[in-house]
Amino acid sequence: MDTYASVVVIGGGVMGTSIAYHLAAAGVRDVLLVERDELAAGSTSKAAGGVRAQFSDELNIRLGARSLEAFARFGQDIGHDIGLRRVGYLFLLSTPEEVASFEAGIRLQNALGVPSRLVDPAEARRLSPLIRTEGLLAAAFSPDDGHCTPEAVVHGYAAAARRHGAQILRHTAVTGIETRGGAITAVTTPLGRIGTGTVICAAGAWSRAVGAMVGVDLPVQPLRRQIAVTEPVPGLPPGLPMTIDFTSTLYFHAEGPGLLVGMSDPDERPGFATDPHDRWIPRLAAAMQHRAPSLLDLRRTGGWAGLYEVTPDHNALIGEATSVSRFLYATGFSGHGFLQGPAVGEVVRDLYLGRVPFVDVTPLSAGRFAADASRPEVNRV
Repeated sequence: MDTYASVVVIGGGVMGTSIAYHLAAAGVRDVLLVERDELAAGSTSKAAGGVRAQFSDELNIRLGARSLEAFARFGQDIGHDIGLRRVGYLFLLSTPEEVASFEAGIRLQNALGVPSRLVDPAEARRLSPLIRTEGLLAAAFSPDDGHCTPEAVVHGYAAAARRHGAQILRHTAVTGIETRGGAITAVTTPLGRIGTGTVICAAGAWSRAVGAMVGVDLPVQPLRRQIAVTEPVPGLPPGLPMTIDFTSTLYFHAEGPGLLVGMSDPDERPGFATDPHDRWIPRLAAAMQHRAPSLLDLRRTGGWAGLYEVTPDHNALIGEATSVSRFLYATGFSGHGFLQGPAVGEVVRDLYLGRVPFVDVTPLSAGRFAADASRPEVNRV
């Protein structure tokens, strides 16, 4: 294979397919997406599927809110059912510091049009009847948030990108990026060489290696996260929100007739391993006992492990390299990448076309760490 593309997008998850769709729909010709496995086979298919705008950082609020609008229109605009359930996100808060932090976040969110609010423990339990409220001080809730099916979003974007003329190569790994005089000239693969002047890295947890091909440091580390799925829950409330015990990071939402349950593991070390293990179960059980003891009675019927793509400040890397011409990147989302996929696709399209995006992502440049300008996100799980 010897071919040419005006743009090569590396990575076939939500970021890559969203970017490819937005570029092709804007009239960019010869867009080529390259994925080393199947579409959505990396982190996207292992995501919990949560979508929200409840963040502490203004950029994340804007990206989340813009994406929520796109998810709501997905069936109409893209022609694909993504199983969107706008049941809200409920953050359970157990310390005065958490309450103060979320109160500040809610003020910012409200100023940006997000209808989040602080609720008392009684209302939190009414919204999420599986929790116990002992030790709970308050909760933050936004009814516009919810969850949907990550793989459906990817395949919807991929099909729409193809309709607009983009090409997608699956089972095609990128082995190198050729440059000459500070400009990209080609991407190499086992199938052959793809001549191009632009590369967009949307490779998630594998992005650091892609950046290194052109001498760009993308400080992304892979970190295994696990999810369990339970047997059916009798009387499961149809409007159960995505519920997160912020102190422990225990979270759950409805998954069919049962629950999808997850939690961070402070003992996990960076690496590309995605085999599930049970070392996290005692800590998970302790968190359930404290905040949602009825979950302990549920039998696990499945689960999986996937990779977060973590940056030093747990915030995304979005921008264009200055050291090599036309190398763009959208990666390092540290757990909130799926929910920002639609908006980031818009932003990267505009960066490529030289337009002004709807939000200034300059503070998310990969160079912020060298400039001692990290931008931490507080509302992360």
